[in-house]
Amino acid sequence: MPHAHAPGPAVILIGPPGSGKSTVGPLLAALLGMEFAETDGLIARRAGKPVGDIFIDDGENAFRDLERSAAGEAISGHRGVLALGSGSVLSQATRGLLAGQRVVYLQTGFRAVAKRTGLDGPHPPIPGNPRGRLRQFLEERQPLYEGLAWLTVTTDDRDPEQVAGEIAAAIAASRGARAGESHP
Repeated sequence: MPHAHAPGPAVILIGPPGSGKSTVGPLLAALLGMEFAETDGLIARRAGKPVGDIFIDDGENAFRDLERSAAGEAISGHRGVLALGSGSVLSQATRGLLAGQRVVYLQTGFRAVAKRTGLDGPHPPIPGNPRGRLRQFLEERQPLYEGLAWLTVTTDDRDPEQVAGEIAAAIAASRGARAGESHP
């Protein structure tokens, strides 16, 4: 864990779709007495349409440009709890901004992600091989999530309140340790 926390959000949540960023984030913000923001919401407001529609109407590259911009603005300007979209970590520029930040990786296994995103049934809602693509997607991004993490918290088979509580406790312990270091 880093000793110094760079200026930026109090905590940044990263992880795959369905990891709980949008659910745990507001709970964590309430525990810490802070505001919550998520880049997908910022992108949707800026574009005037849902994130899924941006992918369909404008393409993934257009979405990634919006995502990179929203992540940069939120990392530099938001001081509460921030949830980044699952693909934010693909941007080298965003990864650079995350250096020195209190980044929490909400680690979620394939089965939990498939269940939470509706891809666990015998007939997934998307034709083709969406579960295979999901597995590949998780395998590609996991090293990025792990490499950026100040803290990794497993979310499988856990209530969002438990996850938020664990993160809040780790932040409190970190603040206490830093206070102890500055006052020998």
